Amino acid sequence: MHPLLQPVADDLKRVDAVMRERLDSDVVLIRSIADYIVGGGGKRLRPALLLLSARACGDPGEHRFVLAAVVEMIHTATLLHDDVVDESSQRRGRLTANAAFGNPASVLVGDFLYSRAFQMMVGISSMRVLEILSEATNVIAEGEVLQLMHAGDTSLDEDDYLEVIRRKTAKLFEASARLGAVLDRPDPAREEAYARYGRHLGSAFQIMDDVLDYTGDVQAIGKNLGDDLAEGKMTLPLIRALAVGSEDDRALIRHAIEGGGRLEDFAPVAGALARAGAIDYAQARARAEAGLAAEALAPWAGQPDVGTLLQLAAFAADRPF
Repeated sequence: MHPLLQPVADDLKRVDAVMRERLDSDVVLIRSIADYIVGGGGKRLRPALLLLSARACGDPGEHRFVLAAVVEMIHTATLLHDDVVDESSQRRGRLTANAAFGNPASVLVGDFLYSRAFQMMVGISSMRVLEILSEATNVIAEGEVLQLMHAGDTSLDEDDYLEVIRRKTAKLFEASARLGAVLDRPDPAREEAYARYGRHLGSAFQIMDDVLDYTGDVQAIGKNLGDDLAEGKMTLPLIRALAVGSEDDRALIRHAIEGGGRLEDFAPVAGALARAGAIDYAQARARAEAGLAAEALAPWAGQPDVGTLLQLAAFAADRPF
């Protein structure tokens, strides 16, 4: 993906600098965990999306760096809390913050990231920016709770699954693209188009994350395969296999999910998904979401910076990590 982000590579370095500066604290533990998570890198996809959208809509100045840092800090805070809830031990190829520093510290530093992000939002002095980001954080929190409610629930259907991922994952993609569009001169039609692009792009990325949990390379994706199964998460491949698979395979999947998913369940469940064509089905759904993302930006398709956003949508549904 890095070649796609090359147009904003220097901007992303500025964003990292903003994050390091604004996450500084005289509380040693906060500073240590902040250094750990910023130094851990990651794709920086959400801030890149904001920066690319801002370029496509007029590249309106310095506020974009602060807002790109804000969306990455919100995302990082959700990951800190997620990893505690899911009892995860690996992310991006190394120990999660909760594994390295403990659950209490990880939760509290996640809270610090949220509160510092809101301080930075206020500094922009834009009510529209505050509206977008405050709504996004609230919707994301609802998505987290919905996912928790559905853990181990084999009755979850595809529509409910899509509702969870649109709240939990796609909402911050939507907010990032929308913010890039609102920083320049107001244009409600363009703002809504970019928000729609971000929403469908985020859905495509999440569906592919769920596919890669069964098919990916551990070194490439930076986490253990089968984590979703171990956490009892009903993702799209499982939902599809339960809908169309054989009775034996459906029973196997239900047993694995309702039993909490053990390491020895992974290979049999992966086999059941293959027999049901569930992986291919989920990837086709990801491609459909990517297509809807591209469709949202069709009126501006001839513009060079929009071309990068369209390439990003194509990549989302066919990525190896």
